[in-house]
Amino acid sequence: MNYNIAILGLVEIISAITIGLIILSLTYKIMTWVGEKYYNISEYNQAYSIFTAAIILSVGIMVSGVLQPLLSSFRLLNKADDSFWITLKYLGTGAVYIGIAYFATIVIGLISTFLYSRLTPIDEFDEMRKNNIGVSLIISSILITMTILVKDGVMTIIEALVPYPELPPTI
Repeated sequence: MNYNIAILGLVEIISAITIGLIILSLTYKIMTWVGEKYYNISEYNQAYSIFTAAIILSVGIMVSGVLQPLLSSFRLLNKADDSFWITLKYLGTGAVYIGIAYFATIVIGLISTFLYSRLTPIDEFDEMRKNNIGVSLIISSILITMTILVKDGVMTIIEALVPYPELPPTI
């Protein structure tokens, strides 16, 4: 058995669970707060709950792509320093990658919701306040689709941040 690979697997599992719990619960709390404060939508509104679920799913889709670049960074950092500095660098690198993915998801959500609301004659959040599930499903579908379409580009940007060693020039 290769213990280094097993340890990397455990690091990946622990990272995914930790990231998932923190990011998704934070997203839920933010969405609940935004709904109550800015749109006067209660926590028990089904339409807004569907929209919140779509945002949580979008965040999950986007942040799930961070794990592979994060593990690549961990593998590279693992060869350089002692374990204490590896852990600090890993946590810092992970925070940057997750921050980029989270920020990208928020921007995608804002842009797609804004553009869709400009293309239609109705006020989507007013309809969600009235518990119009159809409007919520359409906005949620647009949000998830845009996240899937943009994810690879965001992951390429994050992958560019991985500190790969310089290769010698080829002739």
